Amino acid sequence: MKTKKYILTFGLVVSSIISTYFATVSTAQQGTQPQPATADNEYQVSGILFMQKAAEYRALTYQAFNIAKMQLDEDFNKKNFKKLPRAEQKMPRAVVVDIDETVLDNSPAQAYLVKNRLPFTLPNWYAWGEMRSAKAIPGAVDFLNYASKKGVKVFYVSNRDEVQKQATIDNLKSVGFPDAADETVLLRQKESSKEARRQAISAKYRIVLLMGDNLDDLAQQFERKSIEDRFIEVDKARELFGKKFIVLPNAMYGTWESAIYEYGQLNEIEKAQKRTNALTSFK
Repeated sequence: MKTKKYILTFGLVVSSIISTYFATVSTAQQGTQPQPATADNEYQVSGILFMQKAAEYRALTYQAFNIAKMQLDEDFNKKNFKKLPRAEQKMPRAVVVDIDETVLDNSPAQAYLVKNRLPFTLPNWYAWGEMRSAKAIPGAVDFLNYASKKGVKVFYVSNRDEVQKQATIDNLKSVGFPDAADETVLLRQKESSKEARRQAISAKYRIVLLMGDNLDDLAQQFERKSIEDRFIEVDKARELFGKKFIVLPNAMYGTWESAIYEYGQLNEIEKAQKRTNALTSFK
């Protein structure tokens, strides 16, 4: 009996050791495998729904492009034209627009990330771009074709990456935008700032209008500023809004959100805390 008891005990010990070994190996292997990243991006739902389902959003975009048309017409008014410096009178006109959420609607890509609790990644963003299926922002096609027919050159200045250029041009053309070509679609190569690209356009053209959903699309003075300093810069430039600067609504994402995070590389918990702390309430 003692011999059987010893054999049974020994067997249990060996079994326990083997089980522990394989459990440890399995856990270690799982730790080395890339796990699908998840993101707490539920807070973006309202912004996406506003863009996709609110008639008020459409009204705002039509309003923006109607104002742009009126300002362009004002620029063609002979009385206003004669007030310009002689050197500028000789330059051809240009309109400069951002692409994403200014002339193309990427809300389906944002919705995909929220539904699948996925963070923004370049592979997902590139995949969406390659689909070439972004629709035009309401009012954008009509206005830019109106400008083009009046002899105004349209430039698309975007921080999409250069590898996305052909897909971007194809998408712009497919929904009816004019002047969508290699020399007019200026994407990011190294720098995020659009100032150098705006300056390159200004060397040959007189920019009548700048349009974007982000202040950084309009001028360098808005870049990488705190929330308070962005307010200050907007107040300084208040006479330009609705005249040379036209802003499109975008509650989904933007530099306004980066400013809340103080442009830091934060995790999801830290971002959520920053958003909550940034709220102004009556208590």
